[in-house]
Amino acid sequence: MRKKFTSRSVTETLSFGKKLGRILRRGDLIALCGELGSGKTVLTKGIAKGLGVKSSNHVNSPSFVIIKEYKGRLPLYHFDIYRLNDVSEFSTVGYNEYFYGEGVSVIEWADKIIDILPKDFLRIDMSVKKENERGISVSPHGKPYKRLLEKL
Repeated sequence: MRKKFTSRSVTETLSFGKKLGRILRRGDLIALCGELGSGKTVLTKGIAKGLGVKSSNHVNSPSFVIIKEYKGRLPLYHFDIYRLNDVSEFSTVGYNEYFYGEGVSVIEWADKIIDILPKDFLRIDMSVKKENERGISVSPHGKPYKRLLEKL
């Protein structure tokens, strides 16, 4: 089961993320995949808004620190692994504590570590269609995420 959406603006991508953020629960994992400029960080800002992160406008790509944490109704653990060269580098951040912790994990460039993700997660592939148009393809992995996708 896969659902496809089209975003025609930054505002629509933020809105989609906000809707998703509102229905996320403790322990949820969102794997974002897509090329540079496809909207992964914008979508993450929307998720932050939906989670009630007050500083959601300050959500940015944590490329140089790998992870940033934001406080909302649930903590948001925002990973950006663009700069990692090897999966083994990711293990140094103690990712299991986040994946199975009290908050929601959002991973940009998740395709780099797809083999070490838990069996249940929501994969979102993003693509650039036109200058202001983005393709969003959502694929659930596991029953909890099939139910989540039905709510979107």
